[in-house]
Amino acid sequence: MKTNKYLLYFVLSPLVLSLASCEPKAIDAEHAFVQETSLDQILADENPEGYQIYTLNEFLDAFMTEAGSYASDTTPYRERSYDATHGLYLYSVDTLPSAGKGIYIRGRVTTDDYAGNFYKSIVIQQIVNGQQQNLRIGVDLGSSGGMYQLGQEILIRCNGLAVGRYANQPQLCVPSYNNNIYAMNASQKVGWCPGRIEGSVFRRATRLIGAPDQSKLKYDTLTLSELFAQVPLKPTADAAGMDKIRKADGRLVVIKGVHFTGEFDDNGSLAKCDTLHPDSSSNANVFAPTTNNIGYPQSRVIAQGTNKMMCSCSEYAKFAYYYIPGADRHGVSGCEQYSGSVTGILGWYLDKASDMASNKLDGYEWSVTPRGIPGVGIPDINMTNDHDDPWIPKEFDPKQYIK
Repeated sequence: MKTNKYLLYFVLSPLVLSLASCEPKAIDAEHAFVQETSLDQILADENPEGYQIYTLNEFLDAFMTEAGSYASDTTPYRERSYDATHGLYLYSVDTLPSAGKGIYIRGRVTTDDYAGNFYKSIVIQQIVNGQQQNLRIGVDLGSSGGMYQLGQEILIRCNGLAVGRYANQPQLCVPSYNNNIYAMNASQKVGWCPGRIEGSVFRRATRLIGAPDQSKLKYDTLTLSELFAQVPLKPTADAAGMDKIRKADGRLVVIKGVHFTGEFDDNGSLAKCDTLHPDSSSNANVFAPTTNNIGYPQSRVIAQGTNKMMCSCSEYAKFAYYYIPGADRHGVSGCEQYSGSVTGILGWYLDKASDMASNKLDGYEWSVTPRGIPGVGIPDINMTNDHDDPWIPKEFDPKQYIK
């Protein structure tokens, strides 16, 4: 049968054109990132009742109260969070108004979740008068570092969200009720606490300002003695003492001139790590052996002279089962041979208010959390031995395990 090619052309042409018009437009920097020059106009258009961009510390001062919104609830915060002696709460949640004047914060991302040590967690940094201000953000996003990259400045509309403290660490969050009756000390842990912001909610509330620029991140490089001259090793159990350490939380630091001691915090006293299998011993000489799914951050001691603090790691991090510098399957005798710097996020973690009420604070609440190690994410631990040989991370090998 003869086919009329001209008729076929006129029939197919509109179809081809319509398919071509459905192709997504290529993403360019102009559309992916908000430029600083257009920011004020965009916010004015979106907020007819006005808006305010707070510095991070102003935001905490304006909206984070000591008792929060749930202290008088029929099911309040977890029992162990309240220090009645001093009227202090280690856990709190303050809800923010969803309507009215726009409430905004901005900051540059200082974390990366590739190595798994900041799972569903972001920390942002803002430089005010040359000094760091920082805030943690709990967000239910897998691989958040792909969208919110290291060095990316973001603007967040906080209306309808919440601000609170988890183990005394301030964070942008949503209210979450924990009713895990199978947790260790479950009766002490049931109650309200900060929860992760749902991923789509966070994306709608957040804008990227410009392109990622890691060169604009500020790292405070200092020794342990210099650090503890700036922040109290053992803060006073009052509003002023708590405010000082809460404002220091999230700070991006480089702790120089330290080494691992091969120790861990054993409920307030230091003990040597063992050489048992990290699947069975929470005291193994790796960064973060098992907690048997309890999930608390594991810590290994770093020191400079008599000053000590914790290096914190999640048991779910990609480098959790790597030996700490100087350790191996035989023990931790080589740890003091390796010294250098540990970079990461500064934190003061305490989830048991009775320790504060009874003056049991020992300084081991302070920690630095690296974002990775050489070869696994950001190389935040850099150490050499007495012969200037660099520390090369080695993973625990079950085939070489000595029982």
